[in-house]
Amino acid sequence: MLLRHTPLFRLLEPNGLDLIVRSTRRTTLLRGQTLFEEGDPARELFVVAAGRIGIVKLAGQSKESIVALMEQGDLFGEMGLFDRQGRSATARALDRTELIKVPYTAVRAVIEQRPQILWSLLELIALRLRNTDDALADAMFLDVSGRTAKRLLELSQGKEEFRLTLTQEELASLVGASRERVNKALSALVKMKLLSAKDHNYKILDRKGLEEMAGEIDPSPKDD
Repeated sequence: MLLRHTPLFRLLEPNGLDLIVRSTRRTTLLRGQTLFEEGDPARELFVVAAGRIGIVKLAGQSKESIVALMEQGDLFGEMGLFDRQGRSATARALDRTELIKVPYTAVRAVIEQRPQILWSLLELIALRLRNTDDALADAMFLDVSGRTAKRLLELSQGKEEFRLTLTQEELASLVGASRERVNKALSALVKMKLLSAKDHNYKILDRKGLEEMAGEIDPSPKDD
């Protein structure tokens, strides 16, 4: 059962988990469909059963940035559980996506029975803050090529060969740069023989070099 392995619910006893499961509903989004928009009322959190959700922040009328990716097993939409305010960002399906909806009322009822799960929520919030700190550091210290390399490493999920279903615009939004600049960065990574790319298929040729470009490891010392 997917919910059993979700960090928020893994400490629940069977009766508490049953309460959560009975309250859930499933919903399916097609690629490009919006789950909710920034400012919408928040009444439930979500767990990704299959597919991928982009968490999007808007700047003005035309610019947007994908600030987080939610994949299978990830939980999101929990902030309104505490501050009772509207959604802090927009959530959009990047693939055909199946979601499990868990109403806040059920989560609050379980918290009253087992307040220890608040520690799991605090861990989740701390992780969100760390990811935000990392994103700010990337924007300050990595150029577009470095940020592109880092996003590709994350999207590869440890595989040497992988396929991206993201459009060029979505990848650029995730990197935080224009499509033109990200395309130039991709071309540079290919010329450096760090990876190969054809259509949406990628192959990492030099993982260590890509990690150095992404700032994840220190550059290897060069011989004099």
